[in-house]
Amino acid sequence: MITRRFIQCDVFSPVPTQGNGLAVVVDGDGLTDDAMQGFAAWTNLAETTFLFSPDDPVADYRVRIFTPYQELPFAGHPTLGSCRAWLHTGGRVKEPGVARQECGVGIVEIDITGERLAFSAPPTAITPLPGDRLDAIVGNLGIPPQTVVDSTRLDNGPVWQVLELGSAEDVLTVDAGRAHWDPLEFVGLLGVQPPGSDSDYEVRMLASNGVEDPITGSLNAALAFWLRDQGRLEDSLVISQGTAIRRQGRVDVRLEGDRILIGGDAHVLIEGTVAI
Repeated sequence: MITRRFIQCDVFSPVPTQGNGLAVVVDGDGLTDDAMQGFAAWTNLAETTFLFSPDDPVADYRVRIFTPYQELPFAGHPTLGSCRAWLHTGGRVKEPGVARQECGVGIVEIDITGERLAFSAPPTAITPLPGDRLDAIVGNLGIPPQTVVDSTRLDNGPVWQVLELGSAEDVLTVDAGRAHWDPLEFVGLLGVQPPGSDSDYEVRMLASNGVEDPITGSLNAALAFWLRDQGRLEDSLVISQGTAIRRQGRVDVRLEGDRILIGGDAHVLIEGTVAI
């Protein structure tokens, strides 16, 4: 075993410990796939990341992202949290104001000029959600069919089966404990907030066996492309997530020309070493 620098972050909440936790092993060189997957299973967080020197000369660093069960080509809060950890431990960008992360979907640019980091959302493939899948999700979760106003399938590395419901209240009343499907399937729920709210939409991400992700950057990035294509993202939006599980997630979405930027807070809460 080797002693490696270790960071634990909280991402996508202005209140530390109210966002989505991320474990970051800063010194990933020499770790095998099995060792990384095993450590990610041990942390039991939604994701654990491992940082490496980049293979692509354009990139500043390379990251590999693991859930307790599998490796992901891209994920949102691991992108912001890994960047924060890399900067916190002395990482130096090649170009002022932007960090370039190499990961499974290629190079992801991260705007580091503001207090909140923001990544440039990778392209999203938007296709219809098959009717049988829509019916299965509605039946599985016990969603009243009349509350479903739209649906889609979004792919930006992870694949999201998305249902838009009539309101944020409709989204929050869904019982995540009813979720039983393939462990590698992910369902996103979206509902508009009432006037006067501090956010525009409420989002939830449900996995199998009642697992709910506190805040999901990659899902919100995919949703941003969908909303833009529908003419509902003209400038910026604020997304709430985690409300149903007592978190205070806030995701900033902004449109800059052809780019969609996904931003939020990233706090370093634990710093030390780990023997892997």
